[in-house]
Amino acid sequence: MIDEGYAYESMFVARQPVFRADESVWGYELLFRSGQENLAVVQDDAMATSAVIADGMSMAMEGVADSARFLINFPEQMLIDGAGFALPPERCVVEVLEHVTPSREALAAVRRLKEAGYSIAVDDYFGQPQLRPFLELADILKIDILALDSDPARIRGALEGVAGGGFSLLAEKVEDDVTFRTLAGMGFSLFQGFFFSRPQVLSGRKLSALETTRLQLLAELSGMDFEPRRLGQILESDPNLSYRLFRYINSVGFGLREKVTSLKRAIDMMGMVQARQWLGAVVLADMNPSPRAGELAVMAVQRAKFLEALCSEAGQEMCRPDALFLAGLFSLLDAMLGVRMGDILTGLPLDEEIVMGLSGQGEIHDLLSLAHSYERGHWADTTRRVNRLGLTVSQVDRLYARSRYWAQKVVGGG
Repeated sequence: MIDEGYAYESMFVARQPVFRADESVWGYELLFRSGQENLAVVQDDAMATSAVIADGMSMAMEGVADSARFLINFPEQMLIDGAGFALPPERCVVEVLEHVTPSREALAAVRRLKEAGYSIAVDDYFGQPQLRPFLELADILKIDILALDSDPARIRGALEGVAGGGFSLLAEKVEDDVTFRTLAGMGFSLFQGFFFSRPQVLSGRKLSALETTRLQLLAELSGMDFEPRRLGQILESDPNLSYRLFRYINSVGFGLREKVTSLKRAIDMMGMVQARQWLGAVVLADMNPSPRAGELAVMAVQRAKFLEALCSEAGQEMCRPDALFLAGLFSLLDAMLGVRMGDILTGLPLDEEIVMGLSGQGEIHDLLSLAHSYERGHWADTTRRVNRLGLTVSQVDRLYARSRYWAQKVVGGG
């Protein structure tokens, strides 16, 4: 249940993880939008821009490690207006977008930020000479791998003359695990892109007995004939789950005047639907303890709640909220477990429409694609898909913010 008193801004913030070479989470790039149709940047007015960025940071910092850094995109006028000073320098990296011209005003603005303790990143570099003046101020150089066709020779060529410049190399738009490993061997220390949401090809990799059991439990929780007493049995058999359920209920604002002291009372307070969703989210989050899998688990739980809310809000007769929740929950399991989605789906008692959606077909797949666009900040595709549902962008922004809040409470335990 969401506390309806919780304040949501009419804005959307996408968080895309940035990983270290050991696949631990270094931080996130924040992708802002104004909430008005298809605008991917915030307003130009300096004070309004500062307020939007500050609000976005407060949203993005919920549920993440204190050590996480945040890359913030800055177009030229925002830099010159000094909007970056609204952000905490110890947590934020000012990202100079590739179309910013190195004018005297822009360079002076970036220099002021650096002198004030902000880290500076230069975005989408693939050898453009016009960006060279910014490199002297850069702490991070982001290399656009796709612009160089993921070709190691072209990547080395782009770095000629700038290697050893005193900045860390961040590879962006890394599309697969092979490219990730190759770039790590070339001296890149930070990585961003879709490689983390695709399965690694591991020879002979099979699901462990524990992973299979948890997948079967997820499928069981989704079944239409799931019995309430079964939920109680599952919780009673696992003290850790019971503890986390109590902590969640007592932290998210169920209007309680006293603490919940029994499992039956906890389940009754939540209701069966939400109790099953909570358990499914926790089981998923526990499936693989690696940092990359943990980040994906939060994303999958958020995606599940978001898809369920989209279906309910749009009133689409062809979709079922419970089916969409499960599809979202399962949608990143291939990346989490390093196993192909087809192998995961084999033998699980899932509805055919869910299997089709996770296999790239049908209405569920279309809604999964909408969620994917939101998460990546692909605003044109997002707006087109939102309009197709008969919803407004501001409606969907609100649903996404609520789903993120719910996911952080569930997976983070409050």
